[in-house]
Amino acid sequence: MNTLRQAVQDYLDLRRSLGFKLNEAGRALPDFVAFMERHRAPYVTQALALAWARQPSHVQPAEWARRLCYIRQFARHRSATDLRTEIPAPGLLPFQPKRARPYLYSAGEIRALLRAALEMPYRNEREALLSSTYHCLFGLLSVSGMRLGEARNLEIQDVDLTAGILTIRGAKLGKSRIVPLHTSTCKVLADYITRREHHWADRPVSSYLFVSSWGNRMDVGAIHRTFYSLSRQIGLRGASDSHGPRLHDMRHVFATNTLVRWYQSDQDPERRLPILSAYLGHVHVEDTQWYFSGSPELMREAMRRLEQRWGDRP
Repeated sequence: MNTLRQAVQDYLDLRRSLGFKLNEAGRALPDFVAFMERHRAPYVTQALALAWARQPSHVQPAEWARRLCYIRQFARHRSATDLRTEIPAPGLLPFQPKRARPYLYSAGEIRALLRAALEMPYRNEREALLSSTYHCLFGLLSVSGMRLGEARNLEIQDVDLTAGILTIRGAKLGKSRIVPLHTSTCKVLADYITRREHHWADRPVSSYLFVSSWGNRMDVGAIHRTFYSLSRQIGLRGASDSHGPRLHDMRHVFATNTLVRWYQSDQDPERRLPILSAYLGHVHVEDTQWYFSGSPELMREAMRRLEQRWGDRP
C-alpha cells in the first residue's frame, strides 16, 4: 500500500489531469500530510483531520471549513484503496459561504468609467498605450461577460475580428469556448490592436492582447488598483472605501441584462438558460441561476410575465 504522501500526490495528479487547478488544495494537502507524519498516523482519521483543519486558531471559521473540505474530498478518494480511512462527516465545521452582493452598474456608470480610462494621464512614452488598454479591457468585460482572468489570458491569435469571435482557452476546469462579438465591439478591438501594433512596432512585446507598459501580460493587482482609482474618480467609491463595486460585477450585469432582454422579447429565460450558461463558461446551469436574483428590473420583468399568464387564464 502506498504512503499517505504518495496518495496525496496521486490524488492531485489525477484531479489536475481532469482540469482542476487545485492551487490552494495543492498547498494544503502536503501540509496535512506533514501534520499526519508528525503524529505518526498512517491513515486519515476524523479527529486528526479536525485538529489540522482548526489551525491556525486566529483565522475565520470559513477558513477552517475550507481546510476540512480539502481533507474530506481527499479522504473519499483515499477510502477506495485504504479502508481504514475515515471521511470527516459533513457539518463538523458548519459554514455557509455568502456570495458578495453584486453591484448592478448602470449604462451611464460604465460609460463614465470608460471615459475616465481613456483620459488617464501617463508619465512617459512607454505608458502612452495604457489608457487605450484599460478602456478596451474594461469595455470588453462589460459587453462580453468574461472573467477578468479570461480577458488577461487572451492572446492576439485568439481574436478573430473577421468572424467576430474570441477563443477563450483554458478557462475553469481547463475548458475552452468561443465568445461571439458585436460589430461595435470588433471595431473597438480593431482600433486598439492597430494602436498596440504601432506602439510596440520597434520594441519586443508578448503575444497577450492586453499588455503592461513593459510589454508583458497585465498584472491582476495593477488592473484592480487602476479600477479602484477610476471608480473613486467618477464617484463609484468613496475616497476611503475599502469595499464597493467590483470588476466581476460587470459579469453579473451582462448576465442580468441578457435575461431582461429575453423577458422583454417574450422568450423563455428558463429554457434558454443553458445557452447563457455555456456562453459564460459555467460548469453547471445552477451557477447561472444565481443571476436571476438581485436585479429590480429583472424582478419586474418576471412579475410582468407572471401577471400576464395569470391574466390569460379563464
